[in-house]
Amino acid sequence: MGVPETMRAVRITEHGGPEVLELTEVTVPTPRAGEVLVQVGAVALNNTDLWTREGAYGRPGDPEALSGWRGPIAFPRVQGADVAGRVVAVGADADESLVGRRVVVDPAVYDTGGPDANPVGLMGSERDGGYAEYVTAPAERVHDVTESPLTDDQLATLPTAYGTALGMIERGRLRAGETVLVSGASGGVGVALVQIARARGARVLAISSGPKIDAVREAGAHEVIDRARDLTEQIRAAAPEGIDVALDVVAGDLVTEGLPLLREGGRWVVAGALGGYDVAFDVRRLYLHNAQVIGSAMHTPTHFDLLMDLARRAEIQPVVAATFPLDRAAQAQEELARRAHVGKLVMRPGSRAATD
Repeated sequence: MGVPETMRAVRITEHGGPEVLELTEVTVPTPRAGEVLVQVGAVALNNTDLWTREGAYGRPGDPEALSGWRGPIAFPRVQGADVAGRVVAVGADADESLVGRRVVVDPAVYDTGGPDANPVGLMGSERDGGYAEYVTAPAERVHDVTESPLTDDQLATLPTAYGTALGMIERGRLRAGETVLVSGASGGVGVALVQIARARGARVLAISSGPKIDAVREAGAHEVIDRARDLTEQIRAAAPEGIDVALDVVAGDLVTEGLPLLREGGRWVVAGALGGYDVAFDVRRLYLHNAQVIGSAMHTPTHFDLLMDLARRAEIQPVVAATFPLDRAAQAQEELARRAHVGKLVMRPGSRAATD
């Protein structure tokens, strides 16, 4: 079947949240030189979808700096960083053997070439993403996963959440047999951290609360720390000899209270600030105990290659909390903002909501 001339897409036309999404019919993009055209099978939602008003990689500073660090976000913009689908066409200088292959797209826009490049932008923010029936992507960022037993829904959950998680684990040098503390363990990145750390042979202590505790334990946590109770007391009881690595997407007071719980040579890796970005701690805890605080933003190309190897072998089983058709994108984003789910929310651009 050939590629149609038009497609459905959900776009934002101004700064805002779910209320500014519009479902519209647009021209199917033509892949440029070195690009491929992917028919989107599934696209996962991320917090970055709610942050596009500042750019996925807006740097701290004044509002102009946030929106203009790499130039203002161009409207209209098709959101959606995390895409799994099938290559249906290629541009000049792209590998024609990719046509028909099942793929996952690395959504990162990197600062340089090379295997250890740093992400500075994101598909769905700095370029159009997968809230659409088709999307273009650089051929070098498309990974063939045709042989993976994972579904498109599961594969779509991987790029940002699991890429961020694997980047944290790699930068934190987590090894088998070590004790790891995971904050925000019920979210997309948190569940990914639990699963990958468990697969690496680490002992996983995960922080969660309320009705999500059982789901986090089911995802692979050896022990779950209840966020509603005294964290320090629970962590000391669960790991009396200390924590080797903390994988933290919360920050805030957790860093202040948690650094003294690290073992000698421990590593505290931060990839989020849901609990606050203004952190204070005693620096003597670092230099007298050879501890490290490590910042981690998403993944490098090398990390993403490792993630795709895991996907091909199905060594992780992504948790899909719910699926939505494309014409319910606003409802999906509202559900994302409520944070009541465990795992990832996914949209299927090829499906349509049932009519009444």
